[in-house]
Parts: sequence; structure tokens; C-alpha cells
Amino acid sequence: MNDYDLFVTDVLIIGAGLAGERAAIEAASQGLNVTILSLVPPRRSHSAAAQGGMQAALGNAAMGQGDSPDVHFADTVKGSDWGCDQEVARMFVDMAPVAVREAAFWGVPWTRVTMDKRIYDGQEIHEDPKKVGLITARNFGGTAKWRTCYTADGTGHALLYTTDSMVLKLGVTVHDRVEALSLIHDGDRCYGAVARCLRTGNLRAYSARTTVIATGGYGRLYGVSTNAVINEGTGMAIALETGKVPLGNMEAVQFHPTGLVPSGILITEGARGDGGYLLDKNGYRFMPDYEPKKKELASRDVVSRRMIQHMRAGYGVDSPYGPHLWLDIRHLGAKHIETNLREITSICRKFNGIDPVHELIPVRPTQHYSMGGVRVNKHGYVYGMKNLFALGEAACWDLHGFNRLGGNSLAETIVSGKIIGEKIAEFTKDALLDVRSSLIDQHVHDQAERIEKLRAKKSGTADVFRLRHEMEEILREHVFVFRTEAALAEAVEQLHALHVRAGDLRLRGSGLGADPELSAALRLPGMVKLAYCIAKGALARTESRGSHFREDYPKRDDENWLKRTLAYWSYEKNEPVLDYEPVVITELPPGDRGYGEATSGPVQKK
Repeated sequence: MNDYDLFVTDVLIIGAGLAGERAAIEAASQGLNVTILSLVPPRRSHSAAAQGGMQAALGNAAMGQGDSPDVHFADTVKGSDWGCDQEVARMFVDMAPVAVREAAFWGVPWTRVTMDKRIYDGQEIHEDPKKVGLITARNFGGTAKWRTCYTADGTGHALLYTTDSMVLKLGVTVHDRVEALSLIHDGDRCYGAVARCLRTGNLRAYSARTTVIATGGYGRLYGVSTNAVINEGTGMAIALETGKVPLGNMEAVQFHPTGLVPSGILITEGARGDGGYLLDKNGYRFMPDYEPKKKELASRDVVSRRMIQHMRAGYGVDSPYGPHLWLDIRHLGAKHIETNLREITSICRKFNGIDPVHELIPVRPTQHYSMGGVRVNKHGYVYGMKNLFALGEAACWDLHGFNRLGGNSLAETIVSGKIIGEKIAEFTKDALLDVRSSLIDQHVHDQAERIEKLRAKKSGTADVFRLRHEMEEILREHVFVFRTEAALAEAVEQLHALHVRAGDLRLRGSGLGADPELSAALRLPGMVKLAYCIAKGALARTESRGSHFREDYPKRDDENWLKRTLAYWSYEKNEPVLDYEPVVITELPPGDRGYGEATSGPVQKK
């Protein structure tokens, strides 16, 4: 018998960001016992870092008049480059306005319509006096209407604190500084998870009628990312480890146009939505040359490509950290910057020592979001494993297809939390807790043995931190904004070698107690497998769609590739194997996105 603590609950939610907490609220409000596991205290989850806002078709702002869920639906499908599940997109856009108003009822202090005169791109905007006091919205990329509801540029912070207050009010059990190491399953059904206390290093087992993965994205696979350091794809990795659960569209990686140089910290799209410009080394605003209609507010995949294209043409600003471009918000004025963009103002001052009221902000495309994740159906039920759900960025619900619109992710957390949370509660009420104690013992034993082997191994050839750095370099060098067959093939070969080496890790220290090196060594093999899935899926997809841009296949190929990638881990082959399923088209057939097609280039001389 292994020495471990056992916890029993109705619903086990792994991850305490907005998606996980919103689902917990739904389940707990229906009388179920809910336990949440979190790497950090919930209010430190990465959801708090979301800045610009969440999309919902309220139509309150002057530039949002005429908006509707139908317009939001069309924007979402076009943004996804027809890679999304349109049935899911329809559920999402219809529920988003409800979720925003519900959040307001709970206490989120949404920025509201005022009578202040606004200037956007030289155009005066006058609000309707009848709408003063209603929730307002700002402009975001790839949208036909202004619908991104916000609280200055701290929207995620406001939403997470409010949602966490509801979690506390409902008496949901939260175990923080706890990391899930594996799912407890019999190859067919999930019964909970084995976890490790990050304070003591002790193992725990959590048994549940329903288990939910809500661990966020995998941004830190790329090293430099807008993501928090805890976003290492843990939930995706433990699902993939089962050998039964597929990951969907892992090659669909979003790169945000404006990561702060050199740290990669997010500079919200709201800065461009509020009227900021992208400038090159000559101080020239170049985006209108590439995208005459949407300018800086084409979809993120398009703006990122245009920025790199412009730097490749020699117009980047040289720096010790490589070339970058400038974001200029000075013309918005001190009052607007200090009020509506106060978070990025603080970030610029603290991390770069610059004042965006008077100075330019150095930016370049940076890994930002994972459209891929644990593949689920429209109800959030995981493929290949019973009693297991996933939602939020950890899941491929598939709302975003191959490119997520800004503001749709934050909206997805609370919308999917509400929709899928209801399904979780409904399912759990009829589910039985009939797990064998021997199965739990075996899974705990497997993790304990894995830890002891790492502690005992002093002669391994692979240093965990060096190997991780190599993985990050491979992804940034070969699986970035622009992709080619040669580079991707090289990435696949190198990642396979890294995967093999990850089986021979050694520790420098003792690995006892809460040793962070041991934590890193436990996570790394799963991270390398995720990177392997990303690269292999990208190599196989011989087309360009949304964020996945192949320079050797620059066009979208609906005839052959209007389908979703499913990546399974094969223990027999010791590598990911790929399968595909059709994309659900219910309303809007594939067509022109309306941006990203301009071919004109820079007009000024170097």
C-alpha cells in the first residue's frame, strides 16, 4: 500500500482559472461537492493577465450599433479561417451577452458608456445619450463591430476576482499549490487524478465521479510567451499520456502581434483597438500599406505575419534582443492612457523603464494562445475517455479553429464554464463513484516509482533545464509564424530525439520535498510530447489556414484540409500518430475572410 492522502469529491476540477472556476460555480450551485486543484492561489491564475476585454454583442457603443450574435458569429468563423465548429460558435455567440450581464450582476465593474467625445483614426465618435451608463465596448481585430466589453485594461483581473468571490461564497473546496501528475483511469473511464503537493512533495489521490481539465494553455513551451510561467500544458499532457485521449489542432498556435520586447509580456490589443499605431524604424505607419481596410486591426495571425514580413524587408528596429517594431499610443493622450490603458502603462514603466505617454513601446509577435487542446464535443465531454471533461484554453472545444479573435478567449472561459458547467452537473448527478481502491493504489504507485527513479538517477545524460531550453529553441526557430517543410521536418526529428533523451533525465539536487527541479523534471517529458504533436501536425498540414502559415503552401486548401487534426500518443511507436475529423459547417460556407489578402508592401525607402 502506498503512503498517500485520499480525497473524495463529486466533481474534481484541475485548474482554477476563469473556465474552471465558472464551471465550479455551475456545479456547486446545483448542490454538488466540488474540489478545485490549482498550481497557485486562484487569484494568481493566468486569467488575471487578460487585459483588453471579452466579446459579446451588446450593441451599446456608437460603433457597435447594429451588432448582433449573427454578426459576432460571422466574425468568429471568418477569424477561425473556417476551422471552427460552427455549432459551438453559435452556442457561444448567443450566450456571450448573457454571461457579460451575469458577470455585471455578480459585481464586475464594466467600463460604461459616457458622453466624452472620442476620436478614432481621425473620426469623431459621439455616443447616444440614451445609452449612457450601459456596458460599452472597444474595437478589436477582425471584428465588424465594436463589441469587446472591458474594464480599462484589467478585464481578466476584474472577472477572476469576482468569479473567485462566487466560488468562495458557494463553499467550493480549493487546494492550491497542488499539481496533477496523472489521471486515474482504467483505459476506458476516468476516476480522478494523482497529484503532488508543491509545499511538501507528498502525493495525493483525488477520486471523483467527474473529472474536469481546465489548466490553460501551453505557451511556455516556446519559452518567450505572453503566458504566465505556470502555463506549461499540464492538463493536455496528462490527457495525452493516457494513450486514449486525442489533442485537437495542436499545430494551431496563436502569436500575438504586440509582445513587449524583450520579456514577451502582453501589450493588449486594446492599445490598437483604442487607436494605437504600429511604426517601423523610420517612424512610418506601415500596416495600411498591407491591410488598407483593417490596418492594425486585421486578425492577429495576419498582423503578426505582416509585422515579420516588414522586419524581413529591413524595416525592423535593431536591438540587443533582435529586431522589433514600435507601438505608438502617445497621440491617445495622457488621460486616456492613464485610465483605459493603465495596466500596460505600469508594465512599460516597471519592466522597460519607458513611459508610453511620451515614448514608443518596443513590440514584436510572441507566442500567445493555444487554439489546440484536449479534444471535446460541444458539451465539453472528452473524446476517448468516459467521465472526463475539459474546457477553456486547455480544450479544443473548437470555437477558435485556426485563429482566435481577440476577446473571444476571455469570453470563452465564462461562456463555456456556464454551458459546459451545466452539462458537468447534469452528468455527475447520474454518475457513480465505484472506483476500485487497487486502481488508485496502482496509479499512485506508478507516480511514486517515477519520482524515486528520478531521485536515484545521478548518472543520467539529460539536464532538465538544458533540455527544456533546447525544446524552446526548436519551436521558436522552426515552428513559428512562418513555417516550411524543411524547418518542420527538422523540428520533428529534433523533438523525437529530445523525447528519447527526456527518458534519461538526471537531477542536480536531491529531489526531496518541494524541490522545484523535481517538479520541472516531472513536467518536461509531457511538455516535449506536446511540442512533438505541434510540430508533427504542422508538418502534415500542407496548406495555410489562420495562424498556421506554410510558405511552401501559402493558400488555404478547403478541398483537402477542411478538417481537424487529432493527435494521439502511440506507446507502440513512441511518437504521436495523427488522425482527422471533418469540420462542422452549419451556417457559413468557406469564403473570403475580408482581410489578409492585400499584397502591397512598404512604400518608403530604407
